[in-house]
Amino acid sequence: MADTDNVKEGKLFYPDVPVKSEAFFLKGSNSLDWGMKNRLSKIFDPTSGKTVMLAIDHGYFQGPTTGLERVDINILPLLPYTDTLMLTRGMLRTTISPTYGKGVVLRASGGPSILKELSNEEIAMSVEDALRLNASAMAVQVFIGGEFETKSIHNMTRLVDEGNRYGIPTLAVTAVGKDMARDARYLRLACRICAELGATYVKTYYVPEEFDSVTASCPVPVVMAGGKKIPEPDALRMSYNAIQEGAAGVDMGRNIFQSENPIAMIQAVRKVVHEGMKPEEAYELYQTLKKQTH
Repeated sequence: MADTDNVKEGKLFYPDVPVKSEAFFLKGSNSLDWGMKNRLSKIFDPTSGKTVMLAIDHGYFQGPTTGLERVDINILPLLPYTDTLMLTRGMLRTTISPTYGKGVVLRASGGPSILKELSNEEIAMSVEDALRLNASAMAVQVFIGGEFETKSIHNMTRLVDEGNRYGIPTLAVTAVGKDMARDARYLRLACRICAELGATYVKTYYVPEEFDSVTASCPVPVVMAGGKKIPEPDALRMSYNAIQEGAAGVDMGRNIFQSENPIAMIQAVRKVVHEGMKPEEAYELYQTLKKQTH
């Protein structure tokens, strides 16, 4: 019990100073609970409002793809330059040090491999395990227009319900299959459906025409997916354009870990995302850092 002797009455109440009530910095997130906002603040930088997510979850359906053969060798040196790491719980437990203090987004859906129909996914982990691993968010694939569209949407809504119960954001990842048009009209549809049904934020692809209509029509943050490997100047320009057109960050995998110099590339991407560096300048930075780290 606290010592009650010599207790002094409080005096510093500052009645002339109004209590601050600040809006949360992320689009569409102001009404979320404290724990949800705290986790989002580990994904998105509160200063810039943006994120550089490093996606290394490809193995959950592709196996040891190029650049991810040895995560302990190829990926661990990149961690200091990330805002968030997106991966599976198996890779997190086996390979990532618990001292990693940034955001962790866990892949929560899975099932089929590249040998089967990819849209036939299930929820592949429990929210309790996400809590054990101190996850900042759970990611689920949503296949709008896919063979198992309704099933994948149901996976997302179940995860949203569990996440809301325990204060964990849900990231909806819009899949673009071989039969799905990758244009603004499709992406507007996919992102809006995910947001309407409760996703905390959405990851989708960039398109050169009307991408700003995708971000504007989605009431929650949109993070750009990096997609397949393209030349470094093109990846930096795509990142710049996406940010300028309303994206709240980028989630790159192959365009970083399959780069000729991943450490230089992720630093250049950070400059584009957080500081608005022009892509030409960012590529010059990439080349300079590449020489220094060879």
